[in-house]
Amino acid sequence: MRPLSLASGTLEEFDPLTVLRAAEAAGFDGCGIWFDAATWRHATTRELKTAFRDSDVVPLEIEVIMLGNPADTDDHRRLLDAGADIGATEAIVVSTVADPSQTADLMAELCGHAQRRDINLCLEFLPIFAIKDLEGALDVLARVDRRNAKLLIDPLHLARSGRTPAALAGIDEDLFSFAQFCDAPAELGEVPSYDVLLEEALHGRVNPGEGGLPLSELLTRLPTTIPLSLEVRSRRLREAFPDPVERARNVFAATRAFLQRTS
Repeated sequence: MRPLSLASGTLEEFDPLTVLRAAEAAGFDGCGIWFDAATWRHATTRELKTAFRDSDVVPLEIEVIMLGNPADTDDHRRLLDAGADIGATEAIVVSTVADPSQTADLMAELCGHAQRRDINLCLEFLPIFAIKDLEGALDVLARVDRRNAKLLIDPLHLARSGRTPAALAGIDEDLFSFAQFCDAPAELGEVPSYDVLLEEALHGRVNPGEGGLPLSELLTRLPTTIPLSLEVRSRRLREAFPDPVERARNVFAATRAFLQRTS
């Protein structure tokens, strides 16, 4: 079965060490880390490095690099350095820049630093950001043309940008290093305004198998070896499972059951 990792967004109100402990208790293979530039210290890196070393859980992704403001470049490099120090292999990138060539230039510049730290930069497209769809992301990645520039698929964003998993046919498998995973209703049910899409992305996801997205088809289009990062940002789950371990266990159990049914 594919490696399963707990994305930080599933436990968004908790600190990175709590996310790691919850992932470990729930049985996840890995977990993701949220980097808050305002609060992250060298002590944070040391604490997490030690905790991962003493755990069976491996660090997967660190997030998020939001391209657009040149003043944030130092923080982006800090994120990559911290990620490398704790052992993360992936960093999530999004863009607020409408010009794809400018996004590509900014990403290419960071790719050099990331490559020296053995981290992939994984470009995520979202209908509510500048890189809105699969085609836009592939255009940017072709312009970047770096070995560690990767494509990040989130099934919710793929669906809400009007694409199905069939759109992934023919994409070089080397562009995938991990994928996000969650479920949601097959149809949005409302006019897809910015506010509606943002609300769903942050609060309206459900566990795999509890919605209507074509997840089984998506899995057939992704390399079988890449980890799935469970990003189930859900108001319902936060209210039903305020304890981080219990929430992580719920997401893990639902995902394992879904994968067993569809394997």
